[in-house]
Amino acid sequence: MGGRLGRVVLGGLLMLAAAGHAQAQAPERPAIGGIGSAADAMIFYVAHGPADACGPGCSDWIAAEGTVQFDTFKRLINILDRQAGRKLPVVINARGQSSFNVAASLGRILRDRGIDARAGITEVEACKGKSEAECFALKRPGGPLDAREEVSGVVCDFACVLMLAGGVHRSLPADSHVVVTGMSIRNRLAPNVSEERRVGLTALYSKQFRMYLHDMGVDETLIDIMEQSSADHNYVELPPSDWARLHLVTPPI
Repeated sequence: MGGRLGRVVLGGLLMLAAAGHAQAQAPERPAIGGIGSAADAMIFYVAHGPADACGPGCSDWIAAEGTVQFDTFKRLINILDRQAGRKLPVVINARGQSSFNVAASLGRILRDRGIDARAGITEVEACKGKSEAECFALKRPGGPLDAREEVSGVVCDFACVLMLAGGVHRSLPADSHVVVTGMSIRNRLAPNVSEERRVGLTALYSKQFRMYLHDMGVDETLIDIMEQSSADHNYVELPPSDWARLHLVTPPI
């Protein structure tokens, strides 16, 4: 895995969702990442629900929620390593200005581990009536926590799409909003990236994302859509009819 992971986790450079589409941000909570990590950096925890809560025969899953940051892959590897051989599906709730190259690395980890993925929102029972900080304190140890999966009005942005692509089996709730945004090049440690460097890195990462999607069996047309979104400074919502056509979702098991 190390060589392939290295192709997409490249230092401090981040591919960030363009401002054309604004997602609701989670309330402020304590940061969990390293220096420069966003307060809403993605966390992972095991959720437990009733029979078929996360699909036929599935009652336990790994919730992934927050902004994909430079060190998010470490937390994904950590929780997968703690499952004692169980291949729990990952339910993705990505939000905010996420790192696209790290999102692709998360997808490769999921594929390497043989993990299924879907988009969804995990609602923890014990969080009812609690503040965001209190709820975060419950989730941070990694669960398991009694929960339900909310499938209504789920938004799957481009970071979510890149993660989802890595799932062996991939699914989206029927009324999901799959949103493809453009990308911009930033460096969390040295923000003054020259325009020439930005152009070169944009082309490089677009090429790498095409390779990644090809490897995952997803149609590379998604990158064309992303590039057009960047040019238009806007976002594109993919209708459900495109999900199967682009192989973003897989046939039901």
